[in-house]
Amino acid sequence: MGNREDLLAGARRCLVEKGWARTTVRDISAASGVSMAAIGYHFGSREALLNAALVEAMREWGDQVGAAMAAADDAEAAPAERFEALWEQLIASIGEQRTLWLANLEALVQAEHSPELRDQLVAGQREGRRGMAAHLADGDEADEADLAEREVRTVGSVHLALLLGVMVQWLNDPDQAPTAAEVLAGLRTLGARFEDPVA
Repeated sequence: MGNREDLLAGARRCLVEKGWARTTVRDISAASGVSMAAIGYHFGSREALLNAALVEAMREWGDQVGAAMAAADDAEAAPAERFEALWEQLIASIGEQRTLWLANLEALVQAEHSPELRDQLVAGQREGRRGMAAHLADGDEADEADLAEREVRTVGSVHLALLLGVMVQWLNDPDQAPTAAEVLAGLRTLGARFEDPVA
């Protein structure tokens, strides 16, 4: 690997071990084995390097979860069973990647002061909404390019909001956070409350 790749790997290690706010240039240099000056040369700043490392890590996480969901997906299962299996994978990933999720939350706060980071997070959210809507489409998983924008903005957005809320509960209070079955049961209860009355 070259210095740039070593710096990215070191920054990712620091995100996992120390989080966003507590990672210093010196930490990244020590973790990567590359001089502090190389951070400015390759990325311009500590923040830009941490941005790149976080985006790379979240993309890899998304690919891993997507692959796990695809492997666990049973085309013969009922939609509710598929949804519950999806949530079992998502909740497991929160536990397995706890520090990465915490770094992601720190990055959301930092994005208030970094238009570049905000742009990267917005792009990731848009991609996430579309991917979730495709996975939850009626029947087989839909081609993301063929999804109606309304489905992305409704199903995808609500599912992303649900994921972030459940993630925060699992990070803060895992003993009381909802299981996959409870997420499904809660959505069923809410859905029943909002059904139009029979005329």
